[in-house]
Amino acid sequence: MSSARRAAEILWEHWRLRTHIAALPPGVRPHSRVEGYEIQREVQACAGQALAGWKLAATSASGQRHIGVVGPMAGRLLAERTFADGSEVPLTGNLMRVAEPEFAFTLGRDLPPRTVPYTPVEVLAAVASLHSAIEVPDSRYADFVHAGEAQLIADNACADYFVLGRAAPGSWRSLDLREHRVSAQVVGRYTREGRGANVLGDPSAALTWLANELSGLGLTLSAGEVVTTGTCMPSLELEGGDQVRVDFGVLGTVEARFGL
Repeated sequence: MSSARRAAEILWEHWRLRTHIAALPPGVRPHSRVEGYEIQREVQACAGQALAGWKLAATSASGQRHIGVVGPMAGRLLAERTFADGSEVPLTGNLMRVAEPEFAFTLGRDLPPRTVPYTPVEVLAAVASLHSAIEVPDSRYADFVHAGEAQLIADNACADYFVLGRAAPGSWRSLDLREHRVSAQVVGRYTREGRGANVLGDPSAALTWLANELSGLGLTLSAGEVVTTGTCMPSLELEGGDQVRVDFGVLGTVEARFGL
């Protein structure tokens, strides 16, 4: 058995049981981004779930500082952990207990690996639709803040659950997503504001980053896959029983309820 597979089995077992570890054992612990992505691929294989798409983590400077990384990371959205708008999302075993309002894109055609980097124009031309979304991240590391980049990537870049809103009107292409405002409320408790520029400067820049990150790994960003680009505001702290509503203005709304 490869060390990547063994590491993945350890992580997936803790995901399945909703338990935590301090770190992967030294003999199977990744020491680079590439090794982290190899384990991540094996985590999906252990899960036996289809790939619904991709998430980006640490797309803001504050997010990068919080977990001690120097740039974004990609994780896999697993099909059985992806929910429709208005669904109830479990919080059992979730250490982070936050919801993150995000701009998400669905691909209309493949972006396969190549030697020349993709441009934002090329990547946006491959997009079929834009959606409002809520990501619910988590980690199997008890101290995820100090786990380090390679281990966080191996742990699927903290991907747990994901809620996808309806497709926005096609007029989204005429908007400056950098300046687009988003309002969120944890119903009955507090509200928070955000904008597209908080996502690596522009949600489309985050999408382009992912296309090139996957290309460098020899992976295709495929038609039908969803890409959620990272939170556009400070994460929404959750308590069991909370309801979250996010208003993306002309782009639509998305909401989720959270279990106890």
